[in-house]
This record gives sequence, C-alpha cells and structure tokens, in this order.
Amino acid sequence: MDRPRHDRIEEFIPLFTGHEARVHAYILALLPNWADAEEVLQETNAVLWRKFDEFESGGNYFAWACRIARYEVMNFRRKRQREPLRFSNEFVDAVADEAVEMAAEMDAQQKALSGCIDKLAERDRDLVRRRYTEGATTKAVAAQVGRSAEGVYKAMARIRAALLRCVEHSLAEGGPA
Repeated sequence: MDRPRHDRIEEFIPLFTGHEARVHAYILALLPNWADAEEVLQETNAVLWRKFDEFESGGNYFAWACRIARYEVMNFRRKRQREPLRFSNEFVDAVADEAVEMAAEMDAQQKALSGCIDKLAERDRDLVRRRYTEGATTKAVAAQVGRSAEGVYKAMARIRAALLRCVEHSLAEGGPA
C-alpha cells in the first residue's frame, strides 16, 4: 500500500536537506566547473523528488542520491560532448566511486567525533561549542569564560589532542565512540 503523499513529503525533506551539501560536493568532484555543477544539482534535486517513491524507506539516501546525480552528470556530459577538455567517462566513474567512499569514511569520522565530544567534561564541551561558533575567536571566548587567551588556546590544544586520540581509537575499534 502506498503511503500518503504528506508522509512522503515529511520523509523527503529531512533527507534532502541533510544531504544536499554532500550531494553538491559529490557533483563538484565530477564537474569541477561551479556553474555546471549548480545546473546539474538543480536537475538532480528535481529528479530526487520525482523519483522519491522509488526510494526504499530506511535505505541509504546518500548512495541513492549519488546514483541519480551520477546519471545526471553523465546526461550533462553527453549534451556537452563537443566542448574541449572533456574527461573520459572512465575517469568520471573512478572519481565518482572515490567520492562515495570518501563520504562514507567522513560519515564514520563525524559519528566518532560526535561520540567523543559527548565524552568530554561539560566544561570542555562548552569551550569547544563556544570556540567553534561561527565568527568566534580565541580572544572572544577567553573574555566570555573569564580566562586568558593563552589559557583558552592551551585548553583547546589539549581538547583537540584528546578528541583526535578518541576518534582514532574509535575508528580502530570499528565504530563510533
């Protein structure tokens, strides 16, 4: 039995918004011209919505979206065949495969990092959150927490080193922290 359209929209939106930047990066790996990649992204997004009924709920949305994006890149390339400096389809396929592998690796790293951040002491988590807020500087964070800039810098170096060890350990163990 088909799910109501409203349910499909509710399912599509978080998947789409959560992966659009990665799909865009994937397309940019295949089409290094920004304008071309933007054009293909727009077409890919339209196809993702049109074909969303073919997506199996709970499946790997990113892999599915990349298959569609790859097809759209190939379509785009076929239409522009006469332009100079064209990469071979074999080259594009190799880059596409590598991009998907790298994305999976980065997902594992991101999950491990999130788990490691959760393990930090509350004070350290707060310092990380403050420091990595957009536009924040070490000096501004130091003023917010009542510490010297040098103290915050040293604390952040210690925290980053601990996070790196934790992530490496987590990945070596085969999963998120």
